[in-house]
Parts: sequence; C-alpha cells; structure tokens
Amino acid sequence: MTGDLASLVEDPDFAPFWRALHDRLCERGAPEQLATLRVPDLPLFAKAQLNALLNASTGRGPAVKVNGTAATVPLRALLRRTGTAPQDLVALAERAVGKPVENRAAVRQAETDRRRTLWDHATAALPRFPRLVTRLKASGIGADEPEARRLIDTLAQVTDGLPYAPPVSLPKLAHDCAGDPHYFDPGTINRTRLVDAVTEFTGRADPTFPHQAPALLAGVGILTDRLSNIVLLHRVRVAGDGVIDRRLRASPVPVALTLLDLTREPPTLAPQILTVVENPSLLEAAMSWGADVALACTSGHLRAVDHALLQLAHDQGVTLRYAGDLDHDGFQIAATVADLYGAELVAMDAETVAEAAEPPGSVPLRQQFDPELKRTLGLTDHAVFQENDAVIRRVLNVGPVS
Repeated sequence: MTGDLASLVEDPDFAPFWRALHDRLCERGAPEQLATLRVPDLPLFAKAQLNALLNASTGRGPAVKVNGTAATVPLRALLRRTGTAPQDLVALAERAVGKPVENRAAVRQAETDRRRTLWDHATAALPRFPRLVTRLKASGIGADEPEARRLIDTLAQVTDGLPYAPPVSLPKLAHDCAGDPHYFDPGTINRTRLVDAVTEFTGRADPTFPHQAPALLAGVGILTDRLSNIVLLHRVRVAGDGVIDRRLRASPVPVALTLLDLTREPPTLAPQILTVVENPSLLEAAMSWGADVALACTSGHLRAVDHALLQLAHDQGVTLRYAGDLDHDGFQIAATVADLYGAELVAMDAETVAEAAEPPGSVPLRQQFDPELKRTLGLTDHAVFQENDAVIRRVLNVGPVS
C-alpha cells in the first residue's frame, strides 16, 4: 500500500471522500469494479489536492469533475497514480470511517433467501390454506423469523384437527398447540390469522363484526369468549319462554348474560326502547331510584358479547338508545353503536353539558377529542361522566338526584 493515498485517511478534508467510498463498497462489494466515485460536499481543498495529484504529469484540465455540490473522482486513475491496489481500498475505508465494510448486496440476498425458505415452509405446512399463507406474507411477521415460524407451525397443528368434536376451548387449544393459553388472545395477530384460517376452511366470508368471529370459530368446535365476558341487562322485557327469557322476566335486579347465553338460547325481546349505557353505575342508580327503564350495560368498549346483544335487539325490532361518557372513548363507542345498529344518542348533547355542574369533572379531555364537537357541546377542557347527576336524570328520566 502506497503512502500517497493512505496519508489522506486522517485528513478531515477527505472525510466525505472516505464516507462515499465506504458506502459504495458496501453497496457494490468488489472494489475492482469501481471506476469512478461520486462524492457529495467534497471540500475545495480536497478537490485541489486530488487534481494536483492526478494532473501532475498530464497538464490537462481538472480530473475531478464537479456537478453542483458533488464531485466525481476518477478512482481507477487515482489508484494507478498512487500505486494502490483495489483490494487495499477496503482496509483504507474501514480505517477512515471506523466501521467494517459490509456487503449489503450479500446481506439483502441472504435476507431474500431466508424469507423464501420461510414462506416455502409455510406453503408446505399449510397446503390447504393458500389465502392464509398470502396473508401471513403480507402481515410483516417474517421480520421475526422464529416467531413467524412458530405461528406457522401452530396454525398447521390447529388446522390439522378441524373441525373439533367434541368442541375445545381456545385457551386449551392454544396451550396444547403453542404451549401458551394466551397465544390466541383477542387483539393479537395470532388470533386474526386463526380466524383467517377458519374462514378459509369453512369457505365463509370474513367476519364483519366482532361477535361474528367467535360464532365462526364455534362452528368448527373452537369455543372462545363465550363465558369470559358478560353484558348486564336490567328491566328488559321479553316475549319468549326460554331459559334466558325466564331469567330476565323473574329477576328484579340486573342479569348477567354471557355470549353463550345470547347465542345458544337467545331471549326473545319484546318491543321496547332499550337504553345501552357505558357504565354499571347507571344500573345502580336505576335500582336506587326504581327507574322503569330497560337498560343494558357494556362496561366500556364493545366486545363480542355486546355486539351479539345489539345485533339481537336490532334484528328483533327493538328501538335502541345509547348513552356514554362525554369523553373520547364515550363518543367512539357511541359512534359505533349508532352507525352499526341505528341507536339514538341520549344525554350526549349540549343541553346535558349545560345542565352538568361546574366544573363537570376533573379528568381532562384527550387531545384527540374533536375540537368542533367540543365547541358544539360547549365542553370545557374536562369530560362529563355518566355519574354526573345531569346525565343520570336524562338517561333514567328521573327527577333531581340527591
């Protein structure tokens, strides 16, 4: 290695040159293939030094061509002039930049090969599920190969047993196939891909609403969520004589129904106005005041059991109202109930806010809260909750609350 080029390694004016060379070597790999080098922001002093070195014996014009802020250096000519072998460029660039030259093309090829192997494995493991394999590829799980391979193998084991007779709970199935009863918990990519697999197996359309996925899984003997979540009903009138109808008719206090209750022996609801509320405290208030209002409580964001009740009520011609907290989550839930099931919003208007005590609450509204809606409602920077007396009066149609 000659000293002419090596002596420039520590020169700060040549730092852009070495960075550009390092990047180019990482991209192209073979230094002997580099004829020229484009260097952004090469200082004037470095350009002058290179031109002096390259033009020392030719007397021609500048060898370093400048276009805007970038300079193009004739690299092969520079190597010949300094007596530097192409293979020495890697060591020089690494010394100047302080990190090894990595062949990015080889890394990309290895990554491509790795992904091809992974998806070949998925195709072989799930031969009956080409659409599922396509969705696995599109989901981005391939970035974590061990976890992707685990999901593929778990889905292969689960789908191999379809349909399950006798039925099996999803946590039990997840435990037996993945070693983790929570592997297919709601809201996970694993649960979504399981539903995709069962949809493809049954030839049915993708579920549109949350309550349809548990029903789809139950159809192939996989039981999920049907006992873990409940919806509360109070003073809801029924017209049938089934087990659930009798429970609702006989109970003077709220009745807790599971997804199993609503799907195996659903009640026959009588024509009525059913007010759906976000918080159980409204049912407590209704009992305290003896309010004769048909109520259902979702206890927050809608789950499969809540959608099942709302769909049942909608299909049976029940008039639905919805009342939630006047905050970000409350209006999100309200929009869903109104859009999907045609519910009328109650106690979520400017009149309710005006009637609420000042200040209405101590919890600030989230930044995502719609500013226009906030102005329309006359809200301060704080939420109005269902526990506010003004909300209770309007939802339950009762007089002043002491």
